[in-house]
Amino acid sequence: MGGQFHTLRAEGIAVTLDLAVGHLRALEVTRQGRIAAPLHLAPWADEPAAAREPETAPNVMALGGDFLCAPFGRNDVEPAPPHGWPANSPWTLVEERALAQGGVVARFLLGKPVFGARLIKELTLRDGHPFLYQRHLFEGGAGAISLAHHVNTRLPAGGRLSFSAKAYADMPDIPQESDPARGRGVLAYPSRTADLSALPLADGGAADLHRYPIAERHEDFVMLVEAAGHALGWTAVLREQTGDLLLVLKDPAVLPVTLLWFSNGGRFYPPWSSRHIAVLGIEDARCWSAYGHAASIAENPLSRSGVPTAFSLQPGGAVEIRHVIGALPVPSGWAPVAAVEPGPAGLAVRDEAGAGLSLPYDAAFLGG
Repeated sequence: MGGQFHTLRAEGIAVTLDLAVGHLRALEVTRQGRIAAPLHLAPWADEPAAAREPETAPNVMALGGDFLCAPFGRNDVEPAPPHGWPANSPWTLVEERALAQGGVVARFLLGKPVFGARLIKELTLRDGHPFLYQRHLFEGGAGAISLAHHVNTRLPAGGRLSFSAKAYADMPDIPQESDPARGRGVLAYPSRTADLSALPLADGGAADLHRYPIAERHEDFVMLVEAAGHALGWTAVLREQTGDLLLVLKDPAVLPVTLLWFSNGGRFYPPWSSRHIAVLGIEDARCWSAYGHAASIAENPLSRSGVPTAFSLQPGGAVEIRHVIGALPVPSGWAPVAAVEPGPAGLAVRDEAGAGLSLPYDAAFLGG
């Protein structure tokens, strides 16, 4: 039970949490004798003496496969590192128990309050399900806060991306790296398009968001706003060379935007040093793009359009966030995902060629 890393296991699935910062170190799913392990771990995460700049946050040095950002991005309301204390400070295991129907659930407590709230992380694995079911519970507190899950995967040989219906893709006013001595981006900032296959590039060209990579040696950021009228939001990443699929699922009413972070050797300073390559961040969020906490809790163009950009914490109240990460090996020749649909028999996943998979899945989980 002791130590920095805590691993949970159920039939066919295992997940490891770094208790020092609340990052998932690994998610491994075994199905039909094959293993899928698509989550990312930064190359310096196990290098205690890795070079860094003095202000580098703990979440960067321990960068793992998923963490909760509260608030998301720039922390310009209450003193704390970027992405907040949930991604930068210790968690403690408070309970782990077996599920009567097979599987395990564990609860962890963040050592620091978040705007006065007590924050609990609950991880659930079910026997035979290729999914990690995550629940975060804010108890009490006061004030408004932005939030995101920050799932990171690595595609060293490229891959294909698919999404639930989006209203549009938006690039913010400021690129990830504006100083050419420190990094470079390739997208046009600011810009917006409803065509995900034609993201505007700074050189006047266009990139297809459904294919990874979109460029070489670059650091870029895109906000995808969920289209109205859908009960399930999802992102699917097909890593063709390794023959596996990453599925990230959300309730769009709770997390109405998905932020994509392209980190492909485009940061030149330590610890990045151009060696953080082929990484894609999938950040299901309630925030206003990359503008920071203060901008997300104020009235902004996204909130004025009817898309919420923050949660409200209340003394004596509770705010619950649910999120699902899945991984599985796919059959040879599997095409990019075309549809993901929950039902009473599980989760149906269909590719563009018409092939289908039926996966054990708790369809009630995201519905609360």
